[in-house]
Amino acid sequence: MARYTGAVCKLCRREGKKLFLKGERCYTGKCAIDRRNYAPGQHGQGRKKSSEYGTQLRAKQTARRYYGINESQFSKYFEMAEKQAGMTGENLLRICESRLDNIVYLLGWASSRAEARQLVTHGHFQVNGRKVDIPSYLCKAGEVLSIKKESLDSEKFKAVLEANASRPVPQWLETASETHTAKIVALPERDQILVPVEEHLIVEFYSK
Repeated sequence: MARYTGAVCKLCRREGKKLFLKGERCYTGKCAIDRRNYAPGQHGQGRKKSSEYGTQLRAKQTARRYYGINESQFSKYFEMAEKQAGMTGENLLRICESRLDNIVYLLGWASSRAEARQLVTHGHFQVNGRKVDIPSYLCKAGEVLSIKKESLDSEKFKAVLEANASRPVPQWLETASETHTAKIVALPERDQILVPVEEHLIVEFYSK
């Protein structure tokens, strides 16, 4: 599966928002948005006002890059969201939020979604007691996530957990820090999803 391998800070600058792609760096004064809050490239500071289509495209790209999802996968998620009851935009964000790599990041078990994706691929986590190494696995309400005992014994993993111990965990996730487990109480409501995007613009983009 193709992945973007360039400088991720350029993605935040292009969207004009923090997408938290660099882990701890995003919370410091070294963040690219704080230092150069304009689009990258020779003409980054002189960009004109975007068209309606451009605004919709930027909303879609922001959400896609925020979660680290490629174009074809994001399109499939939109099709899934359309078939579900309720508002398509909210359904789409809820699907993205329920990805295993995203939840691992939200729990503070990784410093960024990219790191979470890598850790999941390497088989460090279990869902309901069974190893799951697919980052795009869509978790369901009631499922219990845990870190493998062997992984907890590694110094690298201990350092990651310590570095992210103070990160607040969303209310829709119930954690037990002593056992390094977490339960998905329910899938999140819209006001519990922090992605900086207006989802109705994404719906308008795909509806053209």
